[in-house]
Amino acid sequence: MFNEICIYEAKIEKQDEIETLMKEVAEFYMSQPGIVEVKYIKRTHRQKDFNSVKEGKPAIPLTRQVGKVTYVLYLVCEDADAHARLCRPALEKFYKRWTRCLTTMPRIILGENIV
Repeated sequence: MFNEICIYEAKIEKQDEIETLMKEVAEFYMSQPGIVEVKYIKRTHRQKDFNSVKEGKPAIPLTRQVGKVTYVLYLVCEDADAHARLCRPALEKFYKRWTRCLTTMPRIILGENIV
């Protein structure tokens, strides 16, 4: 399997727009050959500190967003070729709408499964 993880920082006032866009993108991705799974995640919680993690305490819900909202894309493809076939049409279809919502370019991590 070939994976893509993207970390997006979106403008606070664009939350509704980007979440609607994410649903469209996820449907488009899943309609393409070789795509196994698509998940978008919104950062809604944080750990208090490392000791609370060691003690098994639950994460704390975020009560406010300061300057940006963080989202993560988790995309699983059958192989790197399926990922390559997906990128061009996705960029052509969605790039302008994405960039209007973001504060900065996304961090993109690509790689194959180890386990």
